[in-house]
Amino acid sequence: MSADANIIYEGPITMTRKGIGFFPVGEDTEDLLIPSEWTNHALSGDIVKVAPAGAYRDPSGRMPPRAAGKVVEIISRARETFVGTLIEENGLTLLAPDYKKMHVPIVIMDRGNAHLGDKLLVRLGEWPADKEYPLGTIEEVIGKAGVHETEMRALALGQGFASDFPPGAVADAEYLEKHGRLTLADEAKNPKRRDFRGIATCTIDPFDAKDFDDALSVRALPDNTTEVGVHIADVSFFVKPGSALDKEAVHRATSVYLVDRTIPMLPEILSNDLCSLRPNEDRLAVSAVFTLDGDARILDTWFGETVIHSKKRFTYEEAQEVLDAGTGVMHAELSTLLDLSKKIRTSRQAKGAIEFDTAEVKVKLNAEGKPIAITLKERKETNLLIEDFMLLANEAVAKYLSELTANGGPHFASLYRVHETPDTDRIENLAHFLRVLGYNLKTQAGRVTGAELNRLLEGVKGKPEEYLIKTATLRSMAKAVYATKNIGHFGLGFDFYTHFTSPIRRYPDLVIHRLIKAHAGGVPITPQEMQEFDTLALHASEREVAASDAERDSIKMKQVEFLADKVGQEFDAVISGVTERGLYVEEQTTHADGMIRIKDVGDDYFEYDEKHYRLVGRRTKKAFQLGDPIRVKLIAARIPEKELDFVPAT
Repeated sequence: MSADANIIYEGPITMTRKGIGFFPVGEDTEDLLIPSEWTNHALSGDIVKVAPAGAYRDPSGRMPPRAAGKVVEIISRARETFVGTLIEENGLTLLAPDYKKMHVPIVIMDRGNAHLGDKLLVRLGEWPADKEYPLGTIEEVIGKAGVHETEMRALALGQGFASDFPPGAVADAEYLEKHGRLTLADEAKNPKRRDFRGIATCTIDPFDAKDFDDALSVRALPDNTTEVGVHIADVSFFVKPGSALDKEAVHRATSVYLVDRTIPMLPEILSNDLCSLRPNEDRLAVSAVFTLDGDARILDTWFGETVIHSKKRFTYEEAQEVLDAGTGVMHAELSTLLDLSKKIRTSRQAKGAIEFDTAEVKVKLNAEGKPIAITLKERKETNLLIEDFMLLANEAVAKYLSELTANGGPHFASLYRVHETPDTDRIENLAHFLRVLGYNLKTQAGRVTGAELNRLLEGVKGKPEEYLIKTATLRSMAKAVYATKNIGHFGLGFDFYTHFTSPIRRYPDLVIHRLIKAHAGGVPITPQEMQEFDTLALHASEREVAASDAERDSIKMKQVEFLADKVGQEFDAVISGVTERGLYVEEQTTHADGMIRIKDVGDDYFEYDEKHYRLVGRRTKKAFQLGDPIRVKLIAARIPEKELDFVPAT
């Protein structure tokens, strides 16, 4: 099938570093190639209108003719600002953007007090049709490139996250500083709120957590059942729709967690004080309360506004110590919660929830921001305990709101966290890849069950290729996103799922709290607000990806910095990717990614065998295959680019 020559297409364009564009025109159709001279100065991610332009023939003859297009209009820019380093080249003062998909520098006409080598935040300006580069104006001088503080702020600003709050949000926060505690104390007396202050309640969080947005209460009921309350900070009590605080929270949509700092969605008075479920203080919550039988089956649920009083703030480690020792503060309650959580997890796995359990990298920094240790975060039973009850609450709330909206009441919209069934081609590619590695993934017409994926993941535990197969399986999955139309969550095996448990750091959770209150006879959600849910879902999904990219880049930068003084040393690695350009490898101690360029692979002409994910020497027949362990020597560590270069150790 080819693109219809009479149609003007509209959608996002993807650009390569060489300035060539690609534009999708249908699932079964090859993307239109947009030669650099026909891109009309479009940038990667821009929403554009494209007209088919016949076949494009590569002047070099290296590429067969393929369907081409021409950008006829740029509807909207994906990015209005760019972060980069100020340089001089051919008599021009330029911003060299950090964003790798920005394929051209930006001309700076007025550098003000910025110096060469400074990191800047620049707003994109005019780009005349006859000019090679766009113009830009400096919005902020971030600092000298290469300095820890500069680079961390640059990563956040590059993804559109600023630490400072705008004046309106600051004014709202200052009002809460003065009046918030009194308002909270008054509201705690509200008889409409269910009072949990007399019931054993605790929080369990990482040791370095600044905000505690979820707490668990537990008590035995007379009929051998157990009541478990999942209590979530009532952010919606303080953050009203349309306020300056609310508008900024919508704009940010999420908190960002870099290696050395948090850029919060909400000001500190809320995130670390009024909305933080601190021990030995009354706090407002929105709660999901479950009556569970001995097998952790739900007998009854209740959703609504509460007031709680946490007895203890545990770290994951402290709670684990109490459980391991068999005695200590709240030992009986923690034991009950652990027993129930294991049964909840078993039930979830039986329904096909995929247990990826991927390891997270933890970077330890010294006072100057230099990385001094890189480890993998250990997931304890207490981590899983909290996860199990949060998933239980999220699923139950989604089901509850779905039933209410289906009844055609005055509030007919909700937000869901959805995860599509994997693309059939991706699953077939994964199955092929696994066969190459000696594993059989049962599929049917490109479909796979969660149970089958769990069988695979269980089968590779402890093996050298475990990390690789987990990564490849994850990559074959669709990304979870926010949506107003519920299609279920494939990865969790849930028919209904939403985000309810983290309103301090995720805006969609705040919306869910408002919906719960509206359905309970509180402030109604206006039709206009509900009409904006689709836009909000898309925006929150995009901001989540941007935050994730910033977080991953901050770790990557510190991994490269950690290895920078180890150039010349040898390391154990695993081949994590194979392309015609060379081998991607993952160093096994720090889990840092790097590359062996094809010219450095060995003393032979190596060819890319795409079917078997390997490079093969034409003369020696020596093969380097995906998943193979490999001893490598580090030859370059480029901190600004966050890139490592390796060669095979001899």
